[in-house]
Amino acid sequence: MDTPGASSSRYTTPPPREPQNLDLTPEQVKRIELNRLKAKARQREREEQAFSSSSTNANGKRPLGVVPATSTSPTAPKAPPKLKRDSRLGKYFEYDLSKMVNSKGGFLVEDGKEIDEDVRAKEKERERQRAMQNVEPPIFLDPKLNPRCNECNSMDIDQTYKKVFGCLVCNKCKNEKPEKYSLLTKTECKEDYLLTDAELRDQELMPHLLKANPHKSTFANMMLFLRYQVEDFAWKKWGSPEALDAEWQRRVEEKKKKKNKKFEEGLKELRRRTRETVWQKRKDQEHKHVFGVVEKGANGVGKQICHECGFSIDWNHEQISSALEVEQLDVNLYRSKTLYLPVRARGVFGGQVISQALVSANNCVDPAFSLHCYFLLSASASVPILYNVDRVRDGRSYATRSVRAVQRGRTIFIMLCSFQRPEPRQPAFQLPMPPNVPAPDACEGIEVIYERLFKETTDERVKDFCLTVLEERRRSPIEVKLAGVRESEEGVPIFLYWHKARNTPVRYDSAFQKCILSYISDSQFISAARRTLTQLHQGVRGSTKVVMQTSLDHNISFYESSDDFDCGDWLLYVIISERAASGRASVHGRMYTPSGTLVAVCNQEGVIRVDDREASSSPAPKL
Repeated sequence: MDTPGASSSRYTTPPPREPQNLDLTPEQVKRIELNRLKAKARQREREEQAFSSSSTNANGKRPLGVVPATSTSPTAPKAPPKLKRDSRLGKYFEYDLSKMVNSKGGFLVEDGKEIDEDVRAKEKERERQRAMQNVEPPIFLDPKLNPRCNECNSMDIDQTYKKVFGCLVCNKCKNEKPEKYSLLTKTECKEDYLLTDAELRDQELMPHLLKANPHKSTFANMMLFLRYQVEDFAWKKWGSPEALDAEWQRRVEEKKKKKNKKFEEGLKELRRRTRETVWQKRKDQEHKHVFGVVEKGANGVGKQICHECGFSIDWNHEQISSALEVEQLDVNLYRSKTLYLPVRARGVFGGQVISQALVSANNCVDPAFSLHCYFLLSASASVPILYNVDRVRDGRSYATRSVRAVQRGRTIFIMLCSFQRPEPRQPAFQLPMPPNVPAPDACEGIEVIYERLFKETTDERVKDFCLTVLEERRRSPIEVKLAGVRESEEGVPIFLYWHKARNTPVRYDSAFQKCILSYISDSQFISAARRTLTQLHQGVRGSTKVVMQTSLDHNISFYESSDDFDCGDWLLYVIISERAASGRASVHGRMYTPSGTLVAVCNQEGVIRVDDREASSSPAPKL
């Protein structure tokens, strides 16, 4: 202990003194000693803080202060270096487990990342629905007020079954009788008992228990049904278990038939594709002739030669593609290349004008559906015809084109044609083909008829006419055979002709097939009115000699695509003249394929004038 006169002003703690006249227990003495030591320690800390900042110690030196770790001084203590990872351990990812959140879907994700609020809301809603079902009702102290099991009369009933299904059964009975109290999923109810979704979702009709979906927590809750309730409802619906089994067997067989049908259709489609592939390969391997233009030899016979293989074809007539060919001069403007003038005709063959106009219109749109045209003036075969196409209308199902044929500055022909997108699903009907029509091979050609007339007649004018017609028929691209003349129920003659385009090297596309048909449609057409007039007026007073025959208007309606007819094959043309008066006559025609399909309907009106100079009783014309 320091003396009071010591130079040092440091305070010291006196030694403990023995307690005098104090009745303290050992526990109190121990507590006093601990408090004294704590006070001494606090006093020492205050002294160190006071002397470390400014005051000196006993040796006259300032104590050494500790530099804080946050100081920027170079003498500040540095943090211990981090342990370096051993490269032999491979790659790994560091996660801060304090920031990980349980997604309740089998994964731990970082807080605030990859957590969808909608998913959390769905999970909470599913949990709330299940929690409401799992709340157990209170138990009464009076045993009489508590429900009992229907099987063993026990009070230990399953509260979930009671609340959800209204079924009083204990856990023991539930486990001992699974054939009655087991739970069925919705899929089992639909497949085994043939119940529908609407029936199973009706809570009043079919009570069900909600469980968490085992596949994913965000999916809808799994619906579980009580077996005996499902069976009772199924027996009422189907009548009996036997009826349910019969219906189930029927559905299984029907499903099996559908599966077999689908398999057969798939197998059939596979066979068809395989067959088409093989056929296409063979077709591609076949050589296709590429013919040049018709070259006339010294004998006047035309010849076409294939550029690739040298195969040649003799032509003693004009090819149909050349007769219909037009040259494009400008947008919507075309010009004819060849024109055909029939024997003793006033102008160019009308069928050629129609077909060339349709070719011009087809160059501006898809294949034609119908057309209506008017012959205004006779056309000369020495001057090309200009075809001007006007795009009148473009609709979703129909398009309209107007074609104006001009020659020497005058409009000689006008055609209005309508184009339609195919509608194969629409219903159809047709007038049947006349029965017992002889085949084309059994019919005589027009050339044979004129040759026989040439041999039988002695009139020189008739012979010259026959020679001219025969020369024209040899050059014509269309072959015609007479199939007969019949009489209708009204006594009007019906003319039957077989037509086809001669020696077509390839099968043309849909648009060109209809152009060829338009060319054929004017052959032997208006002349049927002249023949009908001559036949019906035999023996009648007055002249029947026709001195003028020409077309006024022409109408064609197409009803089949090019896949249903080919102008390179025979087409039956059935022609009937229904009316003639005042120097005009109308004719109606139908074109059939050899199989009996009606492909086109034609109508034409023309001028049929007879020599009426000898008929003195006829009134003079007013114009």
